[in-house]
Amino acid sequence: MMPNYLDWQTNRDDRPDKPEEACGVFGVYAPGEDVAKLTYFGLYALQHRGQESAGIATFAGKIVHSYKNMGLVSQVFNETTLEKLSGDIAIGHTRYSTTGSSLRANAQPVVVDTRLGSLALAHNGNLVNAVELRKHLTKREAAFITTTDSEMIALAIADEVNRGKDWIQGAISACKLCSGAYSLTIATPVGLMGVRDRNGIRPLVIGVLKVEDKPPRYVLASETCGLDIIGAEYVRDVNPGELVWITESGLVSIDWAQQPDKKLCIFEMIYFARPDSVMHDETLFSYRLRLGRQLARESIVDADIVIGVPDSGIPAAIGFSRESDIPYGEGLIKNRYVGRTFIQPTQSMRESGIRMKLNTLKDVLMGKRVIIVDDSIVRGTTSKKIVKALRDAGASEVHMRISSPPVTHPCFYGIDTDNQKQLIAATKSEREIEKRIGVDSLAYLSWSGMLQATGEDPNNFCSACFTGDYPINIPDDIKRSKLILEETNV
Repeated sequence: MMPNYLDWQTNRDDRPDKPEEACGVFGVYAPGEDVAKLTYFGLYALQHRGQESAGIATFAGKIVHSYKNMGLVSQVFNETTLEKLSGDIAIGHTRYSTTGSSLRANAQPVVVDTRLGSLALAHNGNLVNAVELRKHLTKREAAFITTTDSEMIALAIADEVNRGKDWIQGAISACKLCSGAYSLTIATPVGLMGVRDRNGIRPLVIGVLKVEDKPPRYVLASETCGLDIIGAEYVRDVNPGELVWITESGLVSIDWAQQPDKKLCIFEMIYFARPDSVMHDETLFSYRLRLGRQLARESIVDADIVIGVPDSGIPAAIGFSRESDIPYGEGLIKNRYVGRTFIQPTQSMRESGIRMKLNTLKDVLMGKRVIIVDDSIVRGTTSKKIVKALRDAGASEVHMRISSPPVTHPCFYGIDTDNQKQLIAATKSEREIEKRIGVDSLAYLSWSGMLQATGEDPNNFCSACFTGDYPINIPDDIKRSKLILEETNV
């Protein structure tokens, strides 16, 4: 089951020219602590992973409390709503839809009933066998409320539990029915669970919140920034194909998948995760600096200044500057208070060049040969506007450098990318893209350079958006929805 976006999203020319964010999940087992507020702050740190809806579910014994709504974390929750979310266990979710429409009913966590009590689930990722799973659950008379694959995972666990299995057995059996990407936090009346798919495409980390004179409190989060904000100490990642079960007895680890095959999404490192989050024992800011250095080694050009597209292009721009000895400067200023808006500018506003998110520093750019660094180009629409703004500000030359390879294939694992025909690098050469966006030169980072900069085994990453080599098999009907048919031969 593929994305089902509202018409205003799919048809707007100003739809964000980036792969849209994944979701953020959080979980905490902390008897005696204010788990709702801990979860609120954890989601606040993960807000960059989804801005459509947010939700929290808490357990006080067998009693479950849940609140979710459309909007940013700070818009959805206040002191009054959080006070009603009592308990010792909590999970939370901040959402960007990849499967299921942008509707309040599809906000998470998903809460379902079982013979052992309620279950609440938060999901980051996307199933590629959602159609088959829905058929399986329909035969077992599951009652669907939403259009999300996340609800299907929750219902699959409930179905297995209702057939006599315990929480762990039920979760493992359900996971074996699911194909695709999923990092899960699952709350039950007796414990908290964290699960990653056998490829570990989406991240999930474990932290410990130390409270004086009390046993350790465990925290799960999509990224380490979700731990940092509440003072939790990072312990390790949940491994691909691993389930962790957290109760009053502590943490138990179970390897539920045979022969797990690590394939972390490389875009988590390039763009999605916050630069202060830690992956592979370093902040992603450091990795992105290396991307910029490698980009400079591969595609240097004479220029007066290096600037980055805020915020995600800045670390690579700094790395490019350091490697090339071309001064780094700020030429674009971001309005940090602009979120997603349903209010669209009038045509006359568009023609007058309304700039809601970025504005130029003319005195910095006037007469300068500018290298502008960004992390990716998807459709090219935003890049074209930025280049025009730089020229309007007086830049004599504009050279664009991209700290990742060309995005030529859509993602099926939890990141919303356009279909392949809308990906500019899938249908146009670099020189054609140069002309389209109006730059003097364009260069991408090489695929090998990107992977080399990780310092890890290149086989540990999914880079299908650059290569078309999908680590999890995609059913033909789903391929048809996003891939150019001549390439898929289906």
